[in-house]
Amino acid sequence: MMERAKRGGLFVLLIVFVMLVQACSSSSEEDKSDNGTSSEATATDSASVSKELEKKSDSRGESAPATEEAAPDRSEEPTSAEGSTNGEQGNLPDAGTLTAGEWDDNAKWSTWNKLMASHEGEENRPYWRFYDFRRLEVKVKADGKPVADAAVVLTSKDGQQAWAARTNAAGVAYMFPTIFIEQGGDRKYSLTVTAGQQKKQFENVELKQGRSMDVSFDEAMRPSALVDLMLVVDTTGSMSDELRYLESELKDVVTRVSEQNNGQLDIRVSPNFYRDEHDDYVVRPFPFTRDIDKAVGQIAEQEAFGGGDFPEAVESALGNAIEGHEWSKEALARLMFVVLDAPPHHEPQVLKKLQSLTEKAAEQGIRIIPIASSGVDIATEHLMRYMAVSTGGTYLFLTDHSGVGGEHLKPAVGEYEVRALNDLMVDIITRYCRS
Repeated sequence: MMERAKRGGLFVLLIVFVMLVQACSSSSEEDKSDNGTSSEATATDSASVSKELEKKSDSRGESAPATEEAAPDRSEEPTSAEGSTNGEQGNLPDAGTLTAGEWDDNAKWSTWNKLMASHEGEENRPYWRFYDFRRLEVKVKADGKPVADAAVVLTSKDGQQAWAARTNAAGVAYMFPTIFIEQGGDRKYSLTVTAGQQKKQFENVELKQGRSMDVSFDEAMRPSALVDLMLVVDTTGSMSDELRYLESELKDVVTRVSEQNNGQLDIRVSPNFYRDEHDDYVVRPFPFTRDIDKAVGQIAEQEAFGGGDFPEAVESALGNAIEGHEWSKEALARLMFVVLDAPPHHEPQVLKKLQSLTEKAAEQGIRIIPIASSGVDIATEHLMRYMAVSTGGTYLFLTDHSGVGGEHLKPAVGEYEVRALNDLMVDIITRYCRS
């Protein structure tokens, strides 16, 4: 029964994931992407996070409804969106059970800078060797419309590539040329932007905190319909309490996204699983497929087992995910959801590998979107947010409101809305697929 329950939970998560992809194309064009903005955090957000950063880890950020949206009814459990499964898989829990919040650090940049300048930030940045988050935001348009998947490159004065990224569906790329430089780094760079056959180059682009550049092309660009969705899931024993629920959520998401697509998007899905060194497997990957039912079946076969110590083989899983799969060369969106409750092993070669993988993900336009589960500590939260920020992703975290799993770390963020995980994932995928 326990094996079936664990497999059932993972199966639910895949359903949620499919449904999310479908939602990408069905949303109206009036829905604007939150990822394409560099708006400052509100005074409420800044005040909240600055107060929380002074507290100890057991009292970090309080869950609260986002100021921009209506507060959820705390007297009721979050419910799943229309189209989610309702126990149709027998022993599977209902999709919409797990609750979560989201925090997009690139969209709340002043709040992020406060966190990085705090004692907590000063401790964790050198610990993970992510040093300098000075950012250049590049906004690309053609014929007045956002250009997705434009290649943006910063080159240092010695001719070496300092950072490369691709614009999201809103036409925005985030550049971090000094992120892995402990001290120093160039102040001025050469900037090259390529969109299809069109190309522009700018010299002596100064790296200033909070700077944004607009780049315009004359010829309109037709966006790709390809969307790559990858799930990387920790399946060690510590994930067993939430894994069977995650299966339900993911299946619900993938199903909703796929069904609502109506053929407007070319969606590929790749589920991948990892444990730790010396377990029966370290990484269990599956290639991208357009066969959603096949991907659902691959998730349904998994169970939580192994591990033992706190750290897991996160770098091996990310290495296989980024380097061992055929991501689309041209795409509207490339999203990698990483579900985990433990950090990678803190070793010099692992930290160097994480730097390399972050750079590669950014250059390929792969958005790393962590989903922090129960067990995640402060250091792990920081690493996941570092990788999300630098690749243009966003940060998701499970909350205690569902009553599932162990206690969840309260993230160092401002006000956020507690939502059903499946609904939140669907909205995020939709956002990354729309301008």
